[in-house]
Parts: sequence; C-alpha cells; structure tokens
Amino acid sequence: MGAQRLRLLAGGGRLLAEYPVSTSSRGTGEANGSERTPRGWHVIRARIGSGAAVNTVFVGRRPTGEIYSPRLRAGHPGRDWILTRILWLSGLEPGRNRLGGVDTMRRYVYIHGAPDDDPVGVPGSHGCIKMRNDDVIDLFDRVAAGTRVNIRER
Repeated sequence: MGAQRLRLLAGGGRLLAEYPVSTSSRGTGEANGSERTPRGWHVIRARIGSGAAVNTVFVGRRPTGEIYSPRLRAGHPGRDWILTRILWLSGLEPGRNRLGGVDTMRRYVYIHGAPDDDPVGVPGSHGCIKMRNDDVIDLFDRVAAGTRVNIRER
C-alpha cells in the first residue's frame, strides 16, 4: 500500500489525527488465508484492551499476562506480536470484504499495537494494520465500536 498512513476524520472530512501504520508485507487482498490487508469499507466490530498496560501481549484477542520486551521476543521468534489495544474490523461490502471467502472479521483483521522497534510507515504486517503503541491508544480512545473505516490504496 502507498502512504502507509491512518487518518482519523471528523464528520465533514476534517482531519483530527494522522498516524503512521504498517499494512501487509504481501500487499492488499481480501481472500481468506492471503495474509493481505483487505480493502474497502469496514466497521470497528469490537474494541479490545481498554485499560491494558502498554505492551500487553494478546493472543486470540485475550491478554496472555505477558508484557512485550526484546527478551520475550527473543524467546518467541516468528510470533506475530499483537500489543496494547485491538480494534477488530468487520467488512461492510458483501462479496468484497464480507461473507464467504473474503470475510475480514473471520480473517481476524485488526488495527493493533506492535513492538516499538517494528518499522511503521512501510509494509510489514501479516494482514492487519499495525501502529505504534502510543498511537493505537490515542486512536482507541477516540473511536467507538461502529466507527466506519475505509482501507484504500493511493
């Protein structure tokens, strides 16, 4: 994806905040199992992690009791680190990103925090949208379940 930015807009399109993000290293796409970032209109289905400590590790949308550290990372090479907060997305466009073999929600695509030493602003996720932890907390505190999200390429 192009600019690798998430923009939070108010009604009328006024820019409230902008954050660097990382989308899939495999590009965009909607197919189950593709590990690509899905495009189109989505909605925040669920907000997970309210009040969790920065760097709280989540697996299966549940906190593991671990706090991310470089030492923990070294002990779990290849782990897909989902940290701090999760905004679980659900597609709104049947046949494009909802239902059947293209269902964003069933693919468990999130906007989530990532280790601060992971690059953002460039592709690098497994299909989700990764953010710096402070940024995902800021975004999480500004949006509600039901907020619409448009993922597009420039």
